[in-house]
Amino acid sequence: MKKILLILSLIALVVACSSNEGDNNTDGNNYDRTALLTNWADNIIVPSYVNYQAKLQTLVTSTNTFVATPTEANLQTVRTSWLEAYKGYQYISMYNLGKAEEINLNMASNTYPTSTIGIESNISSGSYNLALLSQFDKQGFPALDYLINGLGTNDASIVGFYATNANAANYKQYLTAVVSKLKTNADAVVTDWNSGFRNSYVANNGTSVSSSVNKTTNLFVKNLEKDIRTGKLGIPAGIFSSGVKYPEKVEGYYKNDISKELLNVSIKAQQDFFNGKHFNSTATGEGLKTYLDFLNAIRNGQQLSDIINNQFATIYTVNNALNNSFSQQINTDNSKMIAAYDALQQNVIYTKLDMMQALNITIDYVDGDGD
Repeated sequence: MKKILLILSLIALVVACSSNEGDNNTDGNNYDRTALLTNWADNIIVPSYVNYQAKLQTLVTSTNTFVATPTEANLQTVRTSWLEAYKGYQYISMYNLGKAEEINLNMASNTYPTSTIGIESNISSGSYNLALLSQFDKQGFPALDYLINGLGTNDASIVGFYATNANAANYKQYLTAVVSKLKTNADAVVTDWNSGFRNSYVANNGTSVSSSVNKTTNLFVKNLEKDIRTGKLGIPAGIFSSGVKYPEKVEGYYKNDISKELLNVSIKAQQDFFNGKHFNSTATGEGLKTYLDFLNAIRNGQQLSDIINNQFATIYTVNNALNNSFSQQINTDNSKMIAAYDALQQNVIYTKLDMMQALNITIDYVDGDGD
């Protein structure tokens, strides 16, 4: 009788396990990670960087024209190329790999809020080294935001800093130096990918913590959580400061009407990467979505990849209610910022917890938010 009961118990356990909707196919060793990494490198990451590099070259050209002839029309051209490059940056910010990690490309490109006091001190002295870690908040796109949008209350007064100001030569020099640093960094990363890093990246197709799939997936989740959710929404909206709001800490503060656009571009970049979508193309290849589908990752009876994509759609819907200026949104109705944060947070949960567990990838960055 005891043997019969034991056999029946084992049968019941097997049936229970086999009917568990969360029991995914966890044998990821059979998934073609080389194809995944090849698609990421050749169709997404490198093309994104090449696009960013080209946008920066346009910014360099328009800046040189403005410095040679400081007019309101030339200032407007600089602003246009700055914004296009800034949007291009949103597509490469998650790929903190190889040379980008080595030169701290992200910190040097988009540390905000920018230090206006530090910028003015650099300009006044005419002596600075933008390669120093202490200079991260005095360069990059936020510094340019101040230099082309925040020096005066109108275009004429801003142009004056570069045309008639007693220190105009130093303002021109600093503007040129900041733009040149962005371009130099982008050039270094593109060269790195094209001169060997791409091959070593694809070849590192294992499942260890240091493998390319694990590192890149961690960077994807980290960018969604830390750079987008926390940086663009959470900190300025007061989520991490007991409700104390910081409207001056939004991205694009001086232009003041691009915060929403930059947020949506960054979300688009995230979703495209998740789906393995080729940069600037409708074609798709291997990506996190296909990896999850291969593993038959299920949550509450649904494909996890569908849940994540549906949440991206929800994020766009919630974001549509936001003011183009996040600083104005925070001051007038911060609840909409919090709603946008909450919608993003849900996808942090789906990707950071459900997706990473399904892929059997461990989080490799410091997590202090308690998510």
